[in-house]
Amino acid sequence: MNPLIILIIILISVTLDYLWFDVDRKRWGWMKKWPRFQKGLFLASFVIAAVVIYIGLAL
Repeated sequence: MNPLIILIIILISVTLDYLWFDVDRKRWGWMKKWPRFQKGLFLASFVIAAVVIYIGLAL
């Protein structure tokens, strides 16, 4: 698959999980006292790690 499509799928899935599916804050609730910058940095690094793992396994 095209790496851009994979990146978009991973971004959409993490965003939907954080904003919509996790309404009870059971998965991401431990970050509730973090500043917005730290949350964004963590989620960005989470997405980057997921893309690297996917590309590594695809090769």
